[in-house]
Amino acid sequence: MVQKNHLTQRGEEIIYMNLKEYQKLCKKTAKKFDKKEKEILNWGLGIVGETGDLAGCIKKTYFHNNNQKAGIRENLGDTLWYAAMICNFFGWDFEEVLEENIKKLKKRYPQGFKEKSARRKGTRIDWMEK
Repeated sequence: MVQKNHLTQRGEEIIYMNLKEYQKLCKKTAKKFDKKEKEILNWGLGIVGETGDLAGCIKKTYFHNNNQKAGIRENLGDTLWYAAMICNFFGWDFEEVLEENIKKLKKRYPQGFKEKSARRKGTRIDWMEK
């Protein structure tokens, strides 16, 4: 259940939730589509657009000396919204997707990230293979 705990110094409400609750709330704010094809295209293209905006804000902050940290935060949230909607589309639990990702990375880098491990001898490895 979503908990509404307290207000920030600016008087904004802070809402605490888990990923399942977030995923459900995303559905409530999403456009409804009559065709599944249009729906997944919207979520897929939307996440790409938001990651582009995110990259632009990072670039401006660190290469143009133009602080866009608020934009980085906003676009990161928008990117996660689209990721949640892609999970909703396929009936996936967002938390499980993230857990699977961490398991894959722990398998790939059991001692933590190392450049030598990342090179993987110039080959692509399917980490989902048993």
